[in-house]
Amino acid sequence: MSECSQFEHCQKQFESLHEKLDRLDEAIRGTPGNGTRPGILVRLDRLEQDAKRQSKLIWLIIGAVVTASASGAVALITG
Repeated sequence: MSECSQFEHCQKQFESLHEKLDRLDEAIRGTPGNGTRPGILVRLDRLEQDAKRQSKLIWLIIGAVVTASASGAVALITG
């Protein structure tokens, strides 16, 4: 194999790898500019924020139920 054809082969391989890395980078970070396609990092952050909100809501509901139950028990006992 001559040096010229080996160089061309290597260059094609590097171009292929570069394209694959660009696609991976776009998948992780998202589409630059307009933000129409959020990346994995943004999606993960949104999921984490939703989980925090859901956890707070559940604790709020549990607190309301415990408070209502305690108020009902006190009202029942004191008559």
